Parts: sequence; structure tokens; C-alpha cells
Amino acid sequence: MKVTFPHMGNVKIPIKCLLQGLRLEVVIPPPITRRTLELGVKHSPEFACMPLKINVGNFIEAMEQGADTIIMAGGWGPCRFGYYAQVQRDILRDLGYNFRMVILEAPEFRLSQLLEQVKTLGENVTFWEAWKAARFAWHKLNAVDRLEKGLEYYLPRVQDKSSAERIYNQGLTLIEQADYKAEVDYHTRYTLEQLKGMKKHKGLILKIGLVGEIYTILEPSTNYDMIRELGRLNVEVKRSVYTSEWVNDHLLGGVVKKSQRRHIINCAQPYLNYWVGGHGLETVGYTVDFARQGFDGVIQVGPLTCMPEIVAQSVLSRVSPSEEIPCMTLYFDEHSGSAGVRTRLEAFVDMLYRSKRNRKQRAGPFASLRD
Repeated sequence: MKVTFPHMGNVKIPIKCLLQGLRLEVVIPPPITRRTLELGVKHSPEFACMPLKINVGNFIEAMEQGADTIIMAGGWGPCRFGYYAQVQRDILRDLGYNFRMVILEAPEFRLSQLLEQVKTLGENVTFWEAWKAARFAWHKLNAVDRLEKGLEYYLPRVQDKSSAERIYNQGLTLIEQADYKAEVDYHTRYTLEQLKGMKKHKGLILKIGLVGEIYTILEPSTNYDMIRELGRLNVEVKRSVYTSEWVNDHLLGGVVKKSQRRHIINCAQPYLNYWVGGHGLETVGYTVDFARQGFDGVIQVGPLTCMPEIVAQSVLSRVSPSEEIPCMTLYFDEHSGSAGVRTRLEAFVDMLYRSKRNRKQRAGPFASLRD
């Protein structure tokens, strides 16, 4: 059995770790390229959102490399993600591919149910071995998130941004190759120390919150590497979604880490007090939270036609003036282009810089003590 799964940011690192711990042969799809998207667009319904199309391209490219088993997440509620696996399975079978699809459904916060699903993937391992594999994968997932947060903080502040990205990429590679927790910890700590020790500039730093649909936030190929693009513009980005926090909140019931979910839902309450599917409620709640933390702006991202984010966008039109925070929304599909995205980001950032400088000038010489 040769197992594959779709790309979504850096989740390939913990997922590969988990599957190898279950003694499975893993076929990681090639990095997402224009060909990946073209394959998905060619064989998917035109009205399907971008993540589904990229997933189809991932699976086709992985099966071209010999994969015969696909692992895909399930879902429920007013979001099309719950139909992805079934639609993708039908598309690939119509194309003549012979494969097995394993759908992992949300375990309703029962850890034992999640472990049972994991155990079914590894037919030749004991429950204890599956538990150890899951723990090590969780450890790597947290290490990856620490590096991602480190890059988001240091990239806008360092002078040599190319070197910072190189150090970050090397750190991810070393974490992926590590066989023991101690190695993971060492490479994580060493990478963050290297970033911290880089020479910093003294220019103005903006803070922007990134909210929206999880796949479009986490997968750089869908948002044209927006976080790094903003970092090069001296913008610190904080996301509404980090993979370890999502797993903790939605799969582990918030028992491993302290969860902010209740706080975020409370922040959304005055503007949106019911679940609209996907991450629509969180988009509103995090925007309010970022505003109250003094962030300079918020960018909402999502795939074109994403219903939960469309609902959230309509609510943000009230949040923005009420909480006094500028908001910009970007939707992505196969027709989006890097030049257009970069132009909109630069214009939004330039507006925020001018606004921040004006506030500092009006506030006088002690403004820096209050910011």
C-alpha cells in the first residue's frame, strides 16, 4: 500500500511522520505548481472552489508516482468541504484510476475515536505503536508552527530577508528529517536562535491579522505566498489559523493546549452570533480581536464562491468602522495572478503606513511609548 494525501502548507511534515510511524509507504505529491492546478481545473466542476481543484491535481500527480491509497479528511455543516472526498473519488474513478480512498471524519472531540481512525490506517501496528506515532507527529506539528510564527515575527524586522527565509527553510527540512523528539527540539531552538540573532532594521513595522478560510491561509500556492510577501514589506502577520491550534480545538477538544476558541466566538457575538459553516464565525471573531489588540489592519482571504467567507465579508463591513480597523478581502481562483495580488497588497500596506505615520505625528514625541 502506497499512501498519499493532499498538500496544505507544511502539514506534509507531521502527516508523513505519522504515516511512516504506522509503517506505511508514503508518496508525497510533488510541490503544487501550475500543472497541479491545471490538472484539477481540467477534471473538476467549473463551479468547484480552488482547494478541491488543487487536491484533485495533487492526487493525480501522486498516483502518477505510484500511490494507490488516498487519505482525505471528511467534514459536515454548511460548507462544501464535506463533499470533497466523495466528489474527488468519483472524478478520479471516472478518469480510470484504481485506488482506495480513506476518509477521516471529525471524531466529535473523542480522542479514542481519533486514535481508532489512525489505527485503522496501520494494519500491522499495535495500538501503542499508533499512539507513539501520533504523539511524535503532534510534536513535529507544534515545532513547525513555532518556526512559522518565528518567521512571521522576524522576517519583517531583519535586514537580510533572503537569509531569514533560507534559515527557516533549512529548519523545516531538519525537522522533517529528525527521528527523535530531542532532534526536533534542537533544530527548532537553533533555527529560532539564528533568526533572533540576525541584524534588525529600525524601520516602522505594521501588524496585520490574516483571517479567512483555512486552506487559503495555510497553503502558500493559493495566496501567492502572501505572508512572505508582506514580511518583505516589513509587515508582521498573525494568522487566525495555525494547524496545531486547529487540531487542538477541533479534533482534541482543546484538552492539549489552552484554547482561545470561546474567546473568539465571544468577540464575534455582537456582529455574528451563529455558525455559518467553515471558518466564517472565526473570521469575524478574530477580526474583532485583532482590532482590540491594536493591529493596523486585517486581510481576509478565501477561495472564490466560498459561502462562509462571503457571509463573513458582509459582516466585516460593519466590524471595520465599528472597531476602527481597515479590512481588505481577497478571493482566489485559477484566474488569479501574482502581479495583481502583489499590487493590492502593496496598496493596502502603503495606506496603513501613511495612516500609522499620521497617527504618530498627531500623537507627538511620546507616541512610541504608547504603541
